[in-house]
Amino acid sequence: MLFFSLRQFSRLRQPAQVSQTCGPLYQRYYGSQAKINKDTIDLYRQQYTRDSWTNLTPKVIAHLDRNLHLQRNHPLSIVREKIVKYFYGAYLSPRGNPLFSVYDNLSPVVSVEQNFDQLLIPQNHPSRAKSDCYYVNKDYLLRAHTTAHQVELIQAGLDNFLVVGDVYRRDEIDATHYPVFHQLDAVRIVHQDKLFERNPELKILETHYKTHLSNGSPTTGTTSPLADCIDQHKQPCHTLEAVKLCEHELKKILVGLVQKLFGDDIKYRWVDAYFPFTQPSWELEIFFNGTWLEILGCGITRNEILERAGVQNSIAYAFGVGLERLAMILFDIPDIRLFWSTDSGFLNQFRDDRIVKYKPVSLYPQCCNDLSFWLPQGMSADQFALNDFYDIVRSVGGDIIEQVTLIDRFTHPKTGKSSLCFRIVYRHMERTLTQSEVNVVHAKIGAELVEAYNVSIR
Repeated sequence: MLFFSLRQFSRLRQPAQVSQTCGPLYQRYYGSQAKINKDTIDLYRQQYTRDSWTNLTPKVIAHLDRNLHLQRNHPLSIVREKIVKYFYGAYLSPRGNPLFSVYDNLSPVVSVEQNFDQLLIPQNHPSRAKSDCYYVNKDYLLRAHTTAHQVELIQAGLDNFLVVGDVYRRDEIDATHYPVFHQLDAVRIVHQDKLFERNPELKILETHYKTHLSNGSPTTGTTSPLADCIDQHKQPCHTLEAVKLCEHELKKILVGLVQKLFGDDIKYRWVDAYFPFTQPSWELEIFFNGTWLEILGCGITRNEILERAGVQNSIAYAFGVGLERLAMILFDIPDIRLFWSTDSGFLNQFRDDRIVKYKPVSLYPQCCNDLSFWLPQGMSADQFALNDFYDIVRSVGGDIIEQVTLIDRFTHPKTGKSSLCFRIVYRHMERTLTQSEVNVVHAKIGAELVEAYNVSIR
């Protein structure tokens, strides 16, 4: 969602082709050459010092260079290309060139400031937790959203851009969750002279509001504090006319995108939402297979973000969408692990930009094993981070892990010790697993859990 200025790359101000390269310092090098030593981690030709925040696993690092969204004929790449083509056609310069630039090969290693601070995410926000993100150390992490690149690109002078890439979050294990997935983010900035080209007497910003900067000194007509930004209708700094015009354009363009992907007859609805970096904010839902599904989130960019990036007297909108979610619906793919398959029976089903329904290569049976363990004395079940357990399961079991479910919590009435019981579902996507080989993996998971957290297997 790299600490250096992008202003030196003047060509960034022009519409870019897909797979835009931003210079040797900013591009993702082919091959992360990841190395984890006792004291350091080497990622993308940069060395980072390990500390108490470091929680990268070999399983996650192994995904850094897969670039599924750039793999020709891959479902995620097909969806990416359709969205990019839509925006290329929707916004054209007077000369007929695309206004939007595309950046789909940026390094996933970002700073805490990029991923959180620059996007006005509060210090106590749960998304910052070590249990939710993959931290390189206390200052850097694998991006949790492609929005992390937003401020750098705005500071480079870009008004219209799309960012596509892999993002990393520690999460539960089931058919729709994976520690790595792919997002597409967009930002469009509209300046005063363009928004009110026909009505120059109208303004984007109110002239009378008073706020306080982060140092506590009062000012007029600059930024508004987080506490003031709670009105779903508009931010205090914006005029109602500016917000409504921007909202109309945003919703019109995103409804057009959904209709392009799912057909003109698709039912949709807007739902009010909250995001730290936009206000007002909305989610777009579609009615699919008898239920409403959230497709994307969007909103009017917080004015503080623009001003801190050096943009004045302007208004912007932003949106973000998960490529896996779209692809699972469009291609009828039932399990998110399939996107990582290298099996030709899966990959050869998809060609060019056609939307075809996935046909199962084969339905292999599940194997289910339960794992129960006592937590160390003094640790309650609520204190045990479930995502830590999920990471161990993924690291040992890899992609034969289909689902992990917490099925029981128990506290012994006499000793006070707590226990947890998880049901682990194993299934290989390309062959039948035997119970004996599942038992070997299951035992390794238990042993790793004992070593890492001093639990006692029941």
